[in-house]
Amino acid sequence: MVQYNSQPRFDASFSALSDATRRGVLEQLGRSDASISELADRFHMTLTGMKKHVSVLEAAGLVTTRKVGRVRTCRLGHQRLEEEAAWIERYRQLWAKRFDELDKVVAELQQRENADGPARD
Repeated sequence: MVQYNSQPRFDASFSALSDATRRGVLEQLGRSDASISELADRFHMTLTGMKKHVSVLEAAGLVTTRKVGRVRTCRLGHQRLEEEAAWIERYRQLWAKRFDELDKVVAELQQRENADGPARD
């Protein structure tokens, strides 16, 4: 079995980003801070459900919360996604190179087909 170097931070980041609601929360917090109640209302979910989403984002370092009185306010965390973006970019470049090579093969096959004339049945 192949062993991969797991990076706990990557695992937490990608896990947090794998959910559409959590991505939406990050997008919302990118515009302005919000309480968990405001987020729950905005995403039409229970307070308990939103608390769970926020705790996943908080564990990944993508969100921080601060409690003042009875209100817990959320804001974007200090964790930036530069390393995760760089990891994705390496694979994007790899796939782009592979598709470029595939394009060359397809063009060569089309050129041969055109040179040989129409196919016969």
